[in-house]
Amino acid sequence: MSSSRRSRQSSSSSRINDDQITDLISKLRQSIPEIRQNRRSNTVSASKVLQETCNYIRNLNKEADDLSDRLSQLLETIDPNSPQAAVIRSLITE
Repeated sequence: MSSSRRSRQSSSSSRINDDQITDLISKLRQSIPEIRQNRRSNTVSASKVLQETCNYIRNLNKEADDLSDRLSQLLETIDPNSPQAAVIRSLITE
């Protein structure tokens, strides 16, 4: 069997079908607060769901970075050998 034929077979077996896409979009609709709070969330297009999902993930990353920065600042104000400092260090490294 040629490598291009094998490649086509493996890519076709890993392709996602329309029902799976619909199911995943539905799960995203339920997971994203901005969409879930919308009374007509079932009418929101798949494109909008994906856009809102990307925005939500960006916001979560920003919040995580901000919290990490705040924890780092807090760490500078306490005794480095204290139990609190150990907890903060473990949170920052996760």
